[in-house]
Amino acid sequence: TIPFFLRYELQKPRPRDIMPVVVLAAIAAVGRILFAALPNFKPVSAVVIVCGVYFGKQNGFVCGALAALVSNFFFGQGPWLPWQMYGWGMMGYAAGLLQEKGCFRHAYAVYLYGALSAFLFGALLDSWFVVSFVDVNTASILAAFAAGLPFNLSHAASTLVFLLLILLPWGKKLQRLKDKYGISA
Repeated sequence: TIPFFLRYELQKPRPRDIMPVVVLAAIAAVGRILFAALPNFKPVSAVVIVCGVYFGKQNGFVCGALAALVSNFFFGQGPWLPWQMYGWGMMGYAAGLLQEKGCFRHAYAVYLYGALSAFLFGALLDSWFVVSFVDVNTASILAAFAAGLPFNLSHAASTLVFLLLILLPWGKKLQRLKDKYGISA
């Protein structure tokens, strides 16, 4: 996570380039807090993916990492935080990278990516749980990943639902913002 932030700072982004990313990170963090009662049904991943698609891979990473950091001021900081920051950051980074490569010409590709990336995020956090708390043997590792499956399914479903709701309407507004103010990716 630190190398991504250092690279971002070395690029010396203008305030107009930083503001939309910070606002999207704040929306993601607030969304996570507002949906706290629903296990893993949060808009964070969808917002981070939209940020990566419209503002590029580096901004997508920063948005995801900041969303995790800020929302955990409410939920509590802990040893899982770097894993969450990295996971959501990479979700935004990969979205920006896939957009650069032309993989997101159609909205359904973004929706598919959202669902799949939620499972990858879950696998990363489940791996943290295994490394931190589980005796390393096949049965306990499989049990840990199986226990995380309902949460990962909920995360994938919520990411898909929120992407269906925000990708196109927010995308129009974000593209207009980029064009009007000359915001770079």
